[in-house]
Amino acid sequence: MCGRYASFRQAQDLADIFDVSLVAEDAAELPPSWNVAPTDGARVVLERTVEPEAPEKPETPGKAEAPTTGAPAEAVRREMHLARWGLVPHWAKDRSAGAKMINARVESVASKSAFATPLRTKRCLVVADGYYEWQKPAPGSGRVKKTPFFIRPADGSPLAFAGLYSWWRPQGDAAAPWLLTCTILTTAATGPMTELHDRVPVILAPDHVDQWLDRSVTSADEAVAVAREPGPELSWYEVSTQVNAVRNDGPDLVAAIAG
Repeated sequence: MCGRYASFRQAQDLADIFDVSLVAEDAAELPPSWNVAPTDGARVVLERTVEPEAPEKPETPGKAEAPTTGAPAEAVRREMHLARWGLVPHWAKDRSAGAKMINARVESVASKSAFATPLRTKRCLVVADGYYEWQKPAPGSGRVKKTPFFIRPADGSPLAFAGLYSWWRPQGDAAAPWLLTCTILTTAATGPMTELHDRVPVILAPDHVDQWLDRSVTSADEAVAVAREPGPELSWYEVSTQVNAVRNDGPDLVAAIAG
């Protein structure tokens, strides 16, 4: 699963890496965090259809302008926004529903009412620098508590979690502001990762980011197929149990434990 992560890069650095054209003000102003928890603000990258502005045409004195035919084609713009981690379906009575929807299992995401429509039409990236996982004590180790590890791409690049998003506001209150919320897909762990946990977040390799965000892809099967593609190579190391408490924050949380 994925229940805690770190996001400390500047918004513009992430925008440059993920080819983002517009960074919302709240996403730009989000402070770095080494301990992002459910219901916290999360930077998400998504694509939206926008109407392009009509290009300005230079005036030619003494010449009539030829009439244009047809409206300009709609354009797709990649944007970064701030979302609340924990997807709140549009039909939910209140936002508290999101606390239980921080993750969506890739094996069942297409059949769950909260996730089926977003899977087809509202996919996003939840961008981060790494995430935490807690390893259960090995039998006979003498340990009682789980051991936290920090997991990140081996090449130091940011993570692109495969995410879904939803816009929500209280039913019957047209004056209420819209709330953007998100969830992170998870899948079964494979290989060495199984030593830490049996579930892992779906992390998209750079080659699969565009296809995941592509708004022309509206097939649930096709979207799930992208989510099942191999992700980037990861590395991990043990960190302090200070990360266990959500009130703790700071760069020391991702420092490796010597040993």
